[in-house]
Amino acid sequence: MPEQRPSGDSFILIFRINKPFLQAHMRPLKELSTLLASPKKILITHHYNPDADALGSTLGLAHYLQSQGHHAVVISPNTIPDFLMWMPGANEVLIYDQQSQAANIVIDAAEIHFSLDYNHLSRTQSMFAKLQEFTGVRVLIDHHLFPDSGFDYGNSIPTKSSTCEMVYDFIMENGGDDAISMSIARCLYAGVMTDTGSFKFPSTTASVHAMVARLMDKGLQPSKIHQDIFDTYGENRLRFLGFVLSEKMQIFPESHAAIISVSREELSRFQLKTGDTEGIVNYPLSIQNILFSTFISERDAEIRMSFRSKGHFDVNQFARTYFQGGGHANAAGGKSHLPLDITLENYRKALSENQTQLQKCFQELS
Repeated sequence: MPEQRPSGDSFILIFRINKPFLQAHMRPLKELSTLLASPKKILITHHYNPDADALGSTLGLAHYLQSQGHHAVVISPNTIPDFLMWMPGANEVLIYDQQSQAANIVIDAAEIHFSLDYNHLSRTQSMFAKLQEFTGVRVLIDHHLFPDSGFDYGNSIPTKSSTCEMVYDFIMENGGDDAISMSIARCLYAGVMTDTGSFKFPSTTASVHAMVARLMDKGLQPSKIHQDIFDTYGENRLRFLGFVLSEKMQIFPESHAAIISVSREELSRFQLKTGDTEGIVNYPLSIQNILFSTFISERDAEIRMSFRSKGHFDVNQFARTYFQGGGHANAAGGKSHLPLDITLENYRKALSENQTQLQKCFQELS
């Protein structure tokens, strides 16, 4: 799956139910209209290490709210990848790791906080403690499983293709079709395109195509956005990709799985920028008979893990069970605070424990 650059049975059933995960106290988004009837000071945040869906959804929502007379500010926990800086408004985003004083002023003044593309405040890392102090209205728009219980309004719908699609729905449900500017359209399209793997993942529903068609009716040019995201790699990233595919990829044919692991030294050798490892986990899935792929990278503070799968092998459950993570049924992340060699050993043990399930899932795909 070279284009992708930026997203047990009981878990599979949960993922396929086309209903939002609503906590008992969390009111639906449609009830926000009264609150938003007058201008508000609004804070919008996404998760640490933003991808196109995280940044696109927050900027798209910010542009819409600003058009409705609200003062909306986006704060990113850390640096935005270079390949996403073309998004309208990206250069106005406050970077918490670098501008914490200015960001804290915005947080303290905000009346409403929108959390987009994540459903636990801990996903903001360095912002976590400050966001916990927020006493205003908390709103969730997200498509991941098992949202936290700290939100007043919101939707968490795992069957949605992306948070960008959910922001589009929010705008349309509030009669905002005329308010969708080209800035909004470009931001939202980027997130939908990347989170659906350029519209090839099962999450690409009829509603996704209807959304894209409407944005194109308004003048959107998809090819330019595809180029901005996928055709702006640096030379080092391409050389790193060649290195990991030829030297670091290991295949486990009996488990229909593949893993790519890189050390801190190897990452440093290629002088990679933020976002340069995005999408690499998808490459092994293009190999015949492989349905489960893992990318492991050794960072300064921890070892980060990305999981992708085809068919019914639930990487969300795998990540939660073994590596303190989670996500979607076919795309999830995890972490480890153990040395790389021990993490790899634990991964191989986990793979062995899931071999029967992987074989069963492969047979279902065949």
